Amino acid sequence: MNLVPAGRERLTHSKERRLRSKREFDAVYANGRRFGNGFFGLTVRANEKGCPRLGLAVAVKTAGNAVERNRIRRLVRESFRLHQRELPAFDFVVSARLRARGVASAELRAQLEPLWQEVRTKCGS
Repeated sequence: MNLVPAGRERLTHSKERRLRSKREFDAVYANGRRFGNGFFGLTVRANEKGCPRLGLAVAVKTAGNAVERNRIRRLVRESFRLHQRELPAFDFVVSARLRARGVASAELRAQLEPLWQEVRTKCGS
């Protein structure tokens, strides 16, 4: 039996924590608040699910080949996974911007931190 101490639940990124349909993405884009920096755009909208959910929009035109797009997606998912307990119950769509192409992973992670912080302060917790 694998018992996990209280407050030490696993940080996973399950299906319930993902935006999956075009309808969900469109709802966020139509009614969401926008945040951003030179590397990422973030659109957020409150949901009734009781937990934050993530959708990714990393285009070929923006990020380049599949290797680079998938690297950016992995970094964003990992950052979201680590911050999900601190975020309000909102739907998040993260879009990569042209400047994110070819940038070191550590720099991309550092650019996501202020976006999560801004959402926490401006959208409540």
